[in-house]
Amino acid sequence: MSKVLIIGAGGVGSVVTQKCAQVPEVFSDIMLASRTKSKCDAIAQRIGQNRIKTAQVDADNVQELMALIKSFQPDMVINVALPYQDLTIMEACLETGVHYLDTANYEPRDEAKFEYKWQWAYHDRFKEKGLTAILGCGFDPGVTSVYTAYAAKHHFDEIHYLDIVDCNAGDHGKPFATNFNPEINIREVTQNGRYWENGKWLETKPHEIKKALTYPNIGPRNSYVIYHEELESLVKNFPTLKRARFWMTFGDEYLTHLRVIQNIGMASIKPVMYKGVEIIPLEFLKHVLPNPGDLGENYTGETSIGCRIRGIKDGKELTYYIWNNCKHQDAYKETGTQAVSYTTGVPAMLGAMMLLQGYWKKPGVFNVEEFDPDPFMERIGNYGLPWEEAFNVDLEV
Repeated sequence: MSKVLIIGAGGVGSVVTQKCAQVPEVFSDIMLASRTKSKCDAIAQRIGQNRIKTAQVDADNVQELMALIKSFQPDMVINVALPYQDLTIMEACLETGVHYLDTANYEPRDEAKFEYKWQWAYHDRFKEKGLTAILGCGFDPGVTSVYTAYAAKHHFDEIHYLDIVDCNAGDHGKPFATNFNPEINIREVTQNGRYWENGKWLETKPHEIKKALTYPNIGPRNSYVIYHEELESLVKNFPTLKRARFWMTFGDEYLTHLRVIQNIGMASIKPVMYKGVEIIPLEFLKHVLPNPGDLGENYTGETSIGCRIRGIKDGKELTYYIWNNCKHQDAYKETGTQAVSYTTGVPAMLGAMMLLQGYWKKPGVFNVEEFDPDPFMERIGNYGLPWEEAFNVDLEV
């Protein structure tokens, strides 16, 4: 039985909190903290039974974080706040002696640059303190990296080609909305694409590489190569990879809206003056777009996320596809959120369980694929994200 502090009260934070509350034999005491305490209170009220304590905290402020951690004394922190806040939360965990887990890597506020170098630099400090930091334990990054580790352990002698495929075939009924924090989402999908091939990174223009891929129970969807953070750690931890790419589906209407947003300057992260006040256009846009946490009620359809892998087993070429499909309506019925929040929140809870139960506990900073995938894979279906696999199929990539 352990105490856990969850920081961040968006859609993912809501799922993490609810899923932790479902496992009281592991998470005996839960606190949910955010800059806006009323959001935490609403989630706690939904769960009921006075299971959840709530608090206000500025996750940009190390001293505030430390004070909260010292008062609650958790065994670990689950960070589902903004990626900009990863380093302050890691600092606070180090100073107070608690374990750490997040779902997205750090990026600076003033540059859409996704790299693990800032967090990997904490490895020795966490190791010296005997603390574990688990990075990227959502779905992608997260489950897709565990899928890769599972495939490498059980099905391949060498993995040569990895394509992570992410399809959201849902319909929320809005002209334009993002499925998670609009600020982070738009920064992510408007940057140049990048993929690994023959020992080096190759850069592409945004959405330059396009292919119709067929997704289980969904059918063909236009898919685009974008850069995604787990590629950086996967090519490091699986050096036999000759190529690694990440594909995401976008509808034509979504891309049209995105182009307009960029063309009129609303995707900019450079400050501008408005009536004597300095604002960042993208941060303003975030406040006028639909809240991703409110999309679930009318969301239909499903997501399909997985790994398409080609490599060698016993001297012969093998293809392997492993995936999960998650219905938006099922996610909403259980947690009041849509499937994108659900598929991120469930693995964060399970990764925390893996740490607290000792399966994923070693001093230092690690990406999820550096741990044994088996205990995670054995349990994730029971908590709402069952997986399927197929061998020797046409990977289409």
